[in-house]
Amino acid sequence: MADVVDSETRSRMMAGIRGKGTKPEMLVRRVMFAAGLRFRLHRKDLPGAPDIVLPGRKVAVFVHGCFWHMHSGCKFAKMPSSNTDFWHTKLSGNVERDHRVVEALRTSGWRVLTVWECATRDARIAPTLGQRVLNWLDSDDDVGEIPPSTRNTS
Repeated sequence: MADVVDSETRSRMMAGIRGKGTKPEMLVRRVMFAAGLRFRLHRKDLPGAPDIVLPGRKVAVFVHGCFWHMHSGCKFAKMPSSNTDFWHTKLSGNVERDHRVVEALRTSGWRVLTVWECATRDARIAPTLGQRVLNWLDSDDDVGEIPPSTRNTS
């Protein structure tokens, strides 16, 4: 299946996709700040330059887009129907890199939390996001995720 826009338009559209300061990231930052947490942003000296870092607690938080990081079972993580070889390689590479980054952080003594974009879009869950982050911080889990449902809140 051919792309619905020409290559110049597609290139311009893709160049406009941000990696920092996205709406989901800004929401997570706001709820964490409102919950009394103070943090640093995008520390390049840590593997993967986590979106949010709580240095005193040695916690790294990633706010992952469901499409770009292939959130399993998520309605926002659908493989494009055109140029599938490219997208499969690209998105699988992102997931593999995510695993390497989490392992490198854990090896360095950091705890890692992933907040999925869909959790910030879910009107039932978004208001409880700050409390869910605090609950995970109070747990002993080394790695956790916050998906939209309560099926796996740690």
